[in-house]
Amino acid sequence: MKSTAALTLAAMIAFAANSLLARLALGADSIDAASYTALRIVSGAAFLFFISRRPGQVRMQEIPGNWLAATALFAYAMAFSLSYLMLGAATGALILFSSVQATMVGFSLARGDSLSLRELAGFTIAFLAFVYLILPGVGRPDLTGSVLMVISGISWGVYTLRGRGSTSPLRDTAGNFLRASAFCLPLALYAIWGGKASASGVLLALASGVVASGLGYSIWYRALTGLTTFQAALVQLSVPVIAAFGAILFLSEALTVRFAIVSPFVLGGIAFAIVAKQKRRV
Repeated sequence: MKSTAALTLAAMIAFAANSLLARLALGADSIDAASYTALRIVSGAAFLFFISRRPGQVRMQEIPGNWLAATALFAYAMAFSLSYLMLGAATGALILFSSVQATMVGFSLARGDSLSLRELAGFTIAFLAFVYLILPGVGRPDLTGSVLMVISGISWGVYTLRGRGSTSPLRDTAGNFLRASAFCLPLALYAIWGGKASASGVLLALASGVVASGLGYSIWYRALTGLTTFQAALVQLSVPVIAAFGAILFLSEALTVRFAIVSPFVLGGIAFAIVAKQKRRV
């Protein structure tokens, strides 16, 4: 249990670090989104394959993981990079993980689960707060960036659900990254012919790929083996809070009044609904 808690905490810090690294690189215009995504995925794949490969394992069909998870991983990473051209780190993390929760709840409903009155109330509060966040007005995040982050969150939700049954977290993550690298070829061509990347942008992308993504996601897949779906959903609510503190400390971001008002309702509403579901199962 202690090891699961430590792994989970490390994974949450890695998730928040990804938001900070992306915003630092893309917000400063030190690298384009395509180059950042390609470097992030390919460097993560190379690192993970190096530390997890078995002798003679060179053919794709022998590599663990699966194409659905790899596709979800690539879609998450690409939409994530594009959205952080327009969103702050804290706001992006809030939208991302709100979308993750919605995806996981939607999956639960698709399996035939029903919502209690308390669950419905919790998600209604969270949804209305989210709508308020993106309504026109002072402090509203960019709409295009918000939509892209929702797509990223849905993709990450799919990737998380695919990892629930992993018996070899490190190797499965390596396989998923290797498969996702196949989708990076067009991005690599764009990066060569029309992209831009400074030394700092490349270093930030590599840090995201090797440490915060490759190693971080392996830790998350390992932590998932000791977490219930409820726990896996709930702990991810901590990421926007960690990202918000990181954005203030390292990026000098000033949080808007709208974000300060909305975030407790979004996170609280989702947490209330998830806890209500867990109590119903006890």
